[in-house]
Amino acid sequence: MNKRPSKPDGGSLLRAIRMFFGYYPVLAPIAVVCILFAATVSSIPSLFIQKVIALIERWVESGDWASARAELTPYLILLGSLYLLSIAAMTAQTQLMAVMTQGFLDKLRRDLFNGMQNLPIRYFDTHKFGDIMSHYTNDIDTLRMLVSQTLPSFIQSGAVVLVVLGIMLYFSVWMTLVLLVGVAAMIFVAKKVGGGSARSYVQVQKTIAENEGYVQESMNGQKVIKVFCHEAQGIREFDEINERLYRHSFRANAYASTLGPIIANIGNVLYVTLALVGGVFLLTGVKNVSLSGAAFSISILIPFLNMTKQFTGNVNTLSQQINSIVMASAGAKRVFELMDQQPETDDGYVTLVNCRVDEDGTITETEEHTGHWAWRHPHGDGTLTYTLLRGDVRMVDVDFAYEEGKQVLYDVSVYAEPGQKVAFVGATGAGKTTITNLINRFYDIADGKIRYDGINVNKIRKGDLRRSLGLVLQDVNLFTGTVLDNIRYGKLDATDEECREAARLAGADDFISRLPQGYDTVLENNGANLSQGQRQLISIARAAVADPPVMILDEATSSIDTRTEAIVQRGMDKLMEGRTVFVIAHRLSTVMDADVIMVLDHGRIIERGSHDRLIAEKGTYYRLYTGAFELE
Repeated sequence: MNKRPSKPDGGSLLRAIRMFFGYYPVLAPIAVVCILFAATVSSIPSLFIQKVIALIERWVESGDWASARAELTPYLILLGSLYLLSIAAMTAQTQLMAVMTQGFLDKLRRDLFNGMQNLPIRYFDTHKFGDIMSHYTNDIDTLRMLVSQTLPSFIQSGAVVLVVLGIMLYFSVWMTLVLLVGVAAMIFVAKKVGGGSARSYVQVQKTIAENEGYVQESMNGQKVIKVFCHEAQGIREFDEINERLYRHSFRANAYASTLGPIIANIGNVLYVTLALVGGVFLLTGVKNVSLSGAAFSISILIPFLNMTKQFTGNVNTLSQQINSIVMASAGAKRVFELMDQQPETDDGYVTLVNCRVDEDGTITETEEHTGHWAWRHPHGDGTLTYTLLRGDVRMVDVDFAYEEGKQVLYDVSVYAEPGQKVAFVGATGAGKTTITNLINRFYDIADGKIRYDGINVNKIRKGDLRRSLGLVLQDVNLFTGTVLDNIRYGKLDATDEECREAARLAGADDFISRLPQGYDTVLENNGANLSQGQRQLISIARAAVADPPVMILDEATSSIDTRTEAIVQRGMDKLMEGRTVFVIAHRLSTVMDADVIMVLDHGRIIERGSHDRLIAEKGTYYRLYTGAFELE
């Protein structure tokens, strides 16, 4: 059974409008005043027509054309002046809206992106990148349509409807009541047809996001798609999503296309009805009830019929804005869903500072870069203590689950003293990467303790914690920019020479020097013009330039051939000197020299010790190293 589509979120729409006026507390009201003035002026001619017809009737009876011209001239001058002012108001309004619309989108994207930067890793692990990108494109574009076209049109048409209705009541209450019967019919149709359109447009926005998510995923996986000959299946899956988008879009536009003609034809029927009723009033001499007190005459009927066209035309315009409003409502809801995501919490108060270490071991905080770092630890009694950054990492009885009820780590304890190299090995899914994610506090543990230089990591500010950790991942991300820029990403204030030294340390200098512009070569599309090994070498150089006391290498050399690995390993050995290093590796030759090797299986550490000791025990590590597995 299909789930009924969700309704548009009016609260999100109002929030977007309030945000717009909040960004422009002066310019936005000025634009609204300009719109209202122009709308009011466009409704005034009906009053002049009534005056002109009444004057003509009197002039025909009296024959005094000279006094008629003198009496008519002020009205014409006033009307011309109002139209000139209306043109000026509309010009000012269009210019203001152009400035405010683009400014609103600029500020909205900034707020959205700034908020996204503070989201936890968990959010990106559970949402498709294409869906997230859709917030910045399609969803924000619906808000552009709202503030640049829909909102001004809605204010203008609404103002015209109200002004014209007031003038109609001024002319004739009876005729206005007949008009309101037709308006009730318009509202009924708009509610029925517009409701179906609204639900369909909400589904359109969701399906567009799904469509873009699938396209983005397919683009990233093109090599895999081709290698496994998955093109036909990919086309079928895309066609299914695209077909859903077609159905929702067809239904939404069918409703939208039907609403306008129906409202317009109701307006035509209403015009004819009012003409007949007005004719009957004239023939039967029905007593007019009006705010003006004037008797019902041809001078009232003609402008009233003109205003009927103006009234129904603007009601039709208002009904046509329903679709844009609904799309903007759906887009605003999705934008604010991302914007309102809970940011990554950080209750840490221990910070990382530059320090100077005196001969007697006294640690003194300093603004200068000394090459020494310390943890600045404020206490509840107002005192401060400083702990030298050494890279002592300890996990004690840690339990963890990504999702409740699906535990990943069980009672894991890891002890890494400063300068030690600790390796994690085991089958895929055993929990190796999860341990390093917890050290970085990408996720928080469910139970147990993680201490860094004797300090609970929950007390350390996350930014400072991560500054002290170097991370080299199996999946490399290179950003658009020069090679030098990508290396400097590890330390934004690094000099060019420091970046080149880091590249030499990682063994990347040789191939970088052979690039067309060397270190100034621009990398695009995640470094697609480089081999996987070269991209990994740049990633290692990026970590090297940060010069952290703790390094985490998650399959750092998995994409490098054996010859290149030997070059990198020499650089890595220099990089790891004096540092605490956590290594995750499937290629066991890279961890043989580790001080401690820990074998994980289904979230538990089942073996630990040096390479020689574990080989001698002939347990799981021995079987992993020798390939001596028994078939079960």
